Amino acid sequence: MTIWSGEIIELEKLYDSVKGAQPLLTKELEQLIKTDDANVVMLYSRRCLEVIVTDLCECELKRPRKTEPLKGIIDKLNSEEKVPSHIITSMHGLNSLSTYGAHPKDFDPEQVKPVLSNLTIVIRWYLKYRESQAIDSVNEPLPSSEKTVNLAGKKEIVKSKKKVSRLLVTILLVVLIGATGTIIYFAIKGQDNYEKLEKSIAVLPFRNDSLDDSTQYFMNGVMDELLTRLQFIEEIRVISRTSVEQYRGTNKTIPEIANDLKVNFIVEGSGQKIGKSFRIRVQLIRAKNESHLWGNNFEQQILTMTEYFKAQSGFVEDIANQLQAYISPGEKKLIVKIPTEDITAYEAYLKGQFYLKTFNLNELDTALYYFELAKEKDPEFALAYAGISIIWLSYQQIGKITPDVAGPKMMSAIETALALDSTLADVHYTLAMINFVGMWDWKKSELEFKKTIAINPNNADAQALYSFFLSIMGRPEEAIKRIELAIKLDPKNPMIKATYSQVLFFTRRYDEAISVSRELLDTDSTILVALDPLFNALHMTGRDEEAFEALKYYFTNMYKDFAHVFDQYPKLGYTGTLNLEGDTLLTQSKTKYILPIELAYFYVFSGNKKLALDCLEKAYEIHDPNMIIIKSPTYDILRNEPRFQELLRKLNIPNYD
Repeated sequence: MTIWSGEIIELEKLYDSVKGAQPLLTKELEQLIKTDDANVVMLYSRRCLEVIVTDLCECELKRPRKTEPLKGIIDKLNSEEKVPSHIITSMHGLNSLSTYGAHPKDFDPEQVKPVLSNLTIVIRWYLKYRESQAIDSVNEPLPSSEKTVNLAGKKEIVKSKKKVSRLLVTILLVVLIGATGTIIYFAIKGQDNYEKLEKSIAVLPFRNDSLDDSTQYFMNGVMDELLTRLQFIEEIRVISRTSVEQYRGTNKTIPEIANDLKVNFIVEGSGQKIGKSFRIRVQLIRAKNESHLWGNNFEQQILTMTEYFKAQSGFVEDIANQLQAYISPGEKKLIVKIPTEDITAYEAYLKGQFYLKTFNLNELDTALYYFELAKEKDPEFALAYAGISIIWLSYQQIGKITPDVAGPKMMSAIETALALDSTLADVHYTLAMINFVGMWDWKKSELEFKKTIAINPNNADAQALYSFFLSIMGRPEEAIKRIELAIKLDPKNPMIKATYSQVLFFTRRYDEAISVSRELLDTDSTILVALDPLFNALHMTGRDEEAFEALKYYFTNMYKDFAHVFDQYPKLGYTGTLNLEGDTLLTQSKTKYILPIELAYFYVFSGNKKLALDCLEKAYEIHDPNMIIIKSPTYDILRNEPRFQELLRKLNIPNYD
């Protein structure tokens, strides 16, 4: 038995009066009276107060509450004498103490008792208030014109009034019965729909209210932090950052954005950082009717990471509660995690992420600088090491640095990150990528993909790359299922759509691969990764001229400082020009670095099996990360070659059926 059992008994009595009459208050009160957890009691006490004050704001102040703090509305109700002063006192007492439950921190369990006592006082008054409102609405005076009586015809008027009264009573009964039926119908219908609504949410880019644009990286980080913590909750489908970024500064309405992203709920936020001072405002909106469901603020004059991360955790839990989403104990641990207590390390990490997410290859060096700085400021900041590892993997993948140089650096960084914190999805995802494209360890790679998705089921990038992995492993049905989920999680992400095209190509759905790639390139012609599945699929379907144009566009943009011979097409034709292009690039590769497996394309397309195999063997020798695509249908002409079979054996990739 808790020390506040007596107060709960009083609230249980009130619950019977509230039930049915006040559905929103009933919902919060029900959660309160059935728990023994002090934090939860505080949380739902505050939420009961929020329901009451929000209603008073609309009824007495004649405006919606939006994101205004409870204290401000209570003060306004007091200054305009809308609520008795003794009730205002109870509201303030309840509001100030109950915040310890909304954002869990130390408090004395004895403080729960006054919270519940004040809540009881407020609810009792509120029920009488609502009852008086109902009575007033029924007993409205007749219009003044009916008060003028003609004495000569008084008898007739009295008779007429009796008839009118009977008629009004009849009409009123009909209206009440009809209205009650309608209210019950729509309440049940609305409740059913609400419960059946998919818990899907998009966190829109947070507005930066600071005058200094240089703090934009921090506001991006605030948004990312909230989004990432929401992603841990399996019951909620959370749209990834890339897809929502396009709505920064948009003129589109909330319903339009929700329709684009196929979500039912939207989170909006804004904030400002001035020196060490920081403020953030967050609100949850039901997209269909733009109704405000929840809002909260966080403000600190001296920003500390511990309080900041606690606030983020509190926002996430409040949003989950509004969506009635279950948070498992494991998810709770991830949501409340504090990655670093050093603000300078955190800011450096956010800057690293800011430059990494520009998707500009020239910014990789800048991103690396900031990740290294974050590591310097806090040597135990695991995410900083994961960022460093990603940069070196990217250098290797694009051919900027050879695998023998990049490999050890990325492995050292990620092993340190894992040793520091093995519960981070980012760490396991990086390990999955390294084992996949870097180490060619398929078992470890799949294990790390599964760990990543178990920690963060909403990680669209992990779902997409795992799909590509599955297509290479010869598991097409699983691959398609994963990539479709990735698109659902990040529908506007061009990299995921490019991966979708690649998966379609590997599963030999060539026409679909062509369609997806072209749609992507029509949107943005600079997305070169979309060209790989495009020219491969065009080649496999015998559309040589189109394949040639796609190849030409890809290689002249990817290797701008190389000489090319694509202008020989009118003279040498498809196979002759591609073979010559391969020879030309091969000669230049002695002084400039080019991925050997990309040279193999020209020889495979031109039917030169020997030189194609030479390039593939060279790619294996230098550990070219793109060797993972050796199971591509493009290499079907090599499948029976002993040298090709030997490469498959060395790579331990499942053979053809």
